[in-house]
Amino acid sequence: MPPKAAPKKAAAPKASPPKKTGAAAATKKTAEPPKKTAKPAAKKAAATNGATAASKKRKLAEEEQEEEEEDEESVDESADDSKPTKAKKAAEPTTKKTKTTAAAAKKAKAAETATDDESKAKKPAAKKAAAKKEDKKPAAPVKKATATKAKAAPANKKRKVSDEETEDEKPKGKKAKTAESTEVDSQATESAKSSDDEPEVVKPAKPAKKTATAAPKPPPAHPHKIGPKINSAPTQILDIYVFGEGSSGELGLGSKKLDGKKVIDVKRPRLNPNLSAKDVGVVQVACGGMHAAALTKDNKILTWGVNDQGALGRDTNWDGGLRDADAEEEEDEDDDDTGINPRESTPTAIGAEHFAPNAKFTQVVASDSATFALTEDGRVYGWGTFRSSDGILGFTDKIKVQATPLYLPLLKNITALAAGSNHILALDNKGLVQAWGCGQQNQLGRRIIERNKLSSLTPQSMGLPKNRINRIACGSYHSFAMDKDGVVFAWGLNNFAETGIDMGAGEDDAVILRPTIVESLKDYKIKHIAGGEHHSLACTENGKLLTWGRLDGHQVGIPVDELDADSVIKDESQNPRILSKPTVVDDVANCVFVAAGVDNNFAVDSKGVAHSWGFSANYQTGQGTTEDVETPTTIDNSAVRDKKLVFAGAGGQYSVLGGVADVPKANGFSLNGQPATGGFRPVF
Repeated sequence: MPPKAAPKKAAAPKASPPKKTGAAAATKKTAEPPKKTAKPAAKKAAATNGATAASKKRKLAEEEQEEEEEDEESVDESADDSKPTKAKKAAEPTTKKTKTTAAAAKKAKAAETATDDESKAKKPAAKKAAAKKEDKKPAAPVKKATATKAKAAPANKKRKVSDEETEDEKPKGKKAKTAESTEVDSQATESAKSSDDEPEVVKPAKPAKKTATAAPKPPPAHPHKIGPKINSAPTQILDIYVFGEGSSGELGLGSKKLDGKKVIDVKRPRLNPNLSAKDVGVVQVACGGMHAAALTKDNKILTWGVNDQGALGRDTNWDGGLRDADAEEEEDEDDDDTGINPRESTPTAIGAEHFAPNAKFTQVVASDSATFALTEDGRVYGWGTFRSSDGILGFTDKIKVQATPLYLPLLKNITALAAGSNHILALDNKGLVQAWGCGQQNQLGRRIIERNKLSSLTPQSMGLPKNRINRIACGSYHSFAMDKDGVVFAWGLNNFAETGIDMGAGEDDAVILRPTIVESLKDYKIKHIAGGEHHSLACTENGKLLTWGRLDGHQVGIPVDELDADSVIKDESQNPRILSKPTVVDDVANCVFVAAGVDNNFAVDSKGVAHSWGFSANYQTGQGTTEDVETPTTIDNSAVRDKKLVFAGAGGQYSVLGGVADVPKANGFSLNGQPATGGFRPVF
């Protein structure tokens, strides 16, 4: 009902702009007598000129007296404008009881004010026009305006009655004109008042309609049913030890101090209480560049670390972490909070709603900015994104960043996954290997054309022997596959001979275009292999440890003077730079497991002792030093001493060790007859 009140006020000024003020009304009446007396004056002129002159004088005197009386009436009526009139009473509910938005009211008032200003600007011309129009049809404009008002608000009964009462009570004749003018003036005055008092009487704009907060939409129904089991989940529960850089939550120690110590830089292995064997039961860990994932005994996937491109697969928004810059240093030292995002730094499970009902997981792997999970029936889920030298490449050709787990329908009957920095390998139950991600260094085993680079985000197979491959592994920018006979194939970046193939070694951007047999490994029966950024290592069935690739950061773990000169490639300054041929490292006997970080390494022997070496600027070797560790050195501190270690993983600047937990009794863990490590550079 009230919404139609606004047009009423706008209509009044439109119908009677000439009648705005008392002065205007007075002018109209002053103009009337000559017209009304025009005919009598003509008749008397025929009689005598003297009588006419006398008559004119008397009439002029009468007109002057009448004009003075009308001026007094106009002044009285103008003074009455400030008092409530019936016309004003009819208009008041529009302002006070209106339920329309303030915008509508303001528009109407603006229209009135504009009309009023225009009327004042053209006042002299308006007076003459009004006088002529008034003489011909004095009452018509008033009735018209009133009728318009009545039509403008048919639904507002109270307003209609008020208008009718105002019309009925208007005096006729001359006073009717004055009443008309007064009504218009009253409305104009009321409009001006409303404009002046607008902050007090006009209600604020209506807020948007309140609607119930919609619950988060559940993920779409999964298009597949659980298939036959082809993979087995690891069963050995592990104690998880972490060390290295943790300023972004990579260690999973949470945001609070532990034992009074900050959890940012951990020099030596520390048991992670957030991954307790008793309460959580981790059976496998994967280390990405700055995040990690774990699989638990009760089929949960936990993630922690940096979540910038959705690598954790869950929401980690946090509004905390603000600190008082003026706070005393002593208070900061006593503060238990490290300022790290607790939602990133605390291992947290990804919601089960993102996966098919009853899906059971057997492996997780992590790259620099993405994570993937494998199920018992050979399905694959993934989240995050891949990056290239130009920045974010995408997760698929249609999705830039995938914030939560997404089922990948092109991958079926997969038995193992491996992850590099920005590429993934998948092995199926028929020995077919598929690769996807960034292919700038030919790590996908196929040539990627720049103008069609998004095609690299679709899993595709490569030139490997059919029905023969049974193990896969990745370095940062290179890849490995092994067949049933122990033959190793490699491809990808090779400027430091990281593939084990010396072709192009030492040249910038040297690559192995397609899967190629690593001839230098033919004399060894490889059990386990891992790749770092520019180096690689492996262990054989008889427990030998092999290393090759870049050596200027002690990545190979062998003193330069002990290396075969024919296998060493020097740089322009004649400094040893590359070990082009896989070479045995004598410092570790009975090696059963290997892992590689960017420039550091781990080897676990049959007794459950872990050894580390290489770059250690962020304590990622676990040796408590920031100096490079030149040769394999036993990791020994109170946390891991006398523990049987069976797993090691390395991220960009942090590392993880896994030891057999006291309960339940150790029964080993395996994935298709091989260690289920899922480390930063997933291995065989």
